Amino acid sequence: MPDEILKKIEKMTVLELADLVKALEKKFGVTAAMPVGMPSNAAGAVATGEDNKVEEKTNFKVILKEIGPNKIKVIKEIRTFTALGLKESKDLVESAPNTVKENVDKKEAEGIKEKLEAVGAVVEIK
Repeated sequence: MPDEILKKIEKMTVLELADLVKALEKKFGVTAAMPVGMPSNAAGAVATGEDNKVEEKTNFKVILKEIGPNKIKVIKEIRTFTALGLKESKDLVESAPNTVKENVDKKEAEGIKEKLEAVGAVVEIK
């Protein structure tokens, strides 16, 4: 039964979904809006000083600092994790230091760094 409902919802347009939400709110006497007094941060921290905690960085930037001795291998690796063509990848590598990829999670950034360092490049994660 829940699967059938989800399949029907997946096929609905945005306007149909908005009407559905309104109908559900009216039928069950509820609201889909967040209550005003609720904390808006994801952790739901209490306002007694927990808001001052330092948040862990989640978006990283991978920077190619130096090409190293294997320029062609570095260009090939750049092409594997970017949508750049051959000329664009070559230009990026030759203009080092340069940003290879932005707004990636830590695991992906470390993976890119490992692959580039394996072919002789010098890479930094910020």
